Amino acid sequence: MFAYVGSRTTRERHARGDGISVFRRDPATGALDLVQVHGDLVNPSFLALNRAATRLYAVRGDGEDMSAFAVDPATGGIRLLGRQSTGGRNPVHLALDSSERFIVVSNHLTSSLAVLPLSEDGVPQPLAQRVPLAGEPGPHRKEQPFAKPHFNPFDPSGRFVVVPDKGVDRVFSFRFDNGRLTPAAKPEALAREGAGPRHLAFHPVRPWAYAINELDSTVTAYAFDPRDGALQPFQVVSALSDRFTGNSRASEIEVHPAGHVLYASNRGEDSIAVMSVDPATGRLALVQTMPSGGTTPRFFAVAPEGRWLYVLNEDSDAIVLLRVEQGTGRLIGTGQAWRCGSSVCMVFSRTPMTAGG
Repeated sequence: MFAYVGSRTTRERHARGDGISVFRRDPATGALDLVQVHGDLVNPSFLALNRAATRLYAVRGDGEDMSAFAVDPATGGIRLLGRQSTGGRNPVHLALDSSERFIVVSNHLTSSLAVLPLSEDGVPQPLAQRVPLAGEPGPHRKEQPFAKPHFNPFDPSGRFVVVPDKGVDRVFSFRFDNGRLTPAAKPEALAREGAGPRHLAFHPVRPWAYAINELDSTVTAYAFDPRDGALQPFQVVSALSDRFTGNSRASEIEVHPAGHVLYASNRGEDSIAVMSVDPATGRLALVQTMPSGGTTPRFFAVAPEGRWLYVLNEDSDAIVLLRVEQGTGRLIGTGQAWRCGSSVCMVFSRTPMTAGG
């Protein structure tokens, strides 16, 4: 099993990364063993693998394009297949559709979504659709000057694309059909003024979605209607410990594969929040804030088997391993960490989750 890590590389980002790092990963112990660093890449930040783990895709942060790589199934090694413009500036997220014939990208600084077709061998083709996003900017003078989409996951059915927008305090919803995005019947859900929705995670089996709000460090729980893509908020909860009184920005969010717990990262408090998920209502309750083991946990990833959580501490250049307590989902330190400069995203070739995760 392999893990792929994207890192920022440019002086403008004060980065120390080298490109995309490929690790062999032991699911039994969580240990990582570096097998390749693909350099000569500018800010390969968010990554996505196809289901067969034969193609890896990366957006180029602060740039205007994305890249595709072939993956060697035996070694995990990657080689560049091609690159393509995303039709906008600073692409920050990308997601494959269920047919794996299209890829959707969020262009953060030009307020748009892009749809790119993929060739039969998985190479991105020229832009097929660009969808502008708009709305009343939020009150934060620096962070909310215009629409700033930050994430565009597909819902579990693959029929909708949901887009948290940090700039206009909205979560947009689009229907996706044969490579085209169209606004859903209820095309947006408003967040609290100044919240800054950043990323979003769907519950694995129930019709709930959870958005991490960067600017006020909260999580909003939504009821998601799989028939029309509508989002209806029903709870907001802080992702910070009530003992923390400083400044912090929330970043990543993920629901455990078993669905009983949710995790969120805080940059400033430098912690991973652990929240229980009520199986009947979807409501959240904060049960733990675990130190991230470093500085600025921009990203984290729960391993597919559900036993390990990897924290990518961007400003201390370390991937820290935490153990997931079986049953409760609480986090336990392991003392294990691996150096990786300015790491910002991690994806896995998939294996099934172990029972009781």
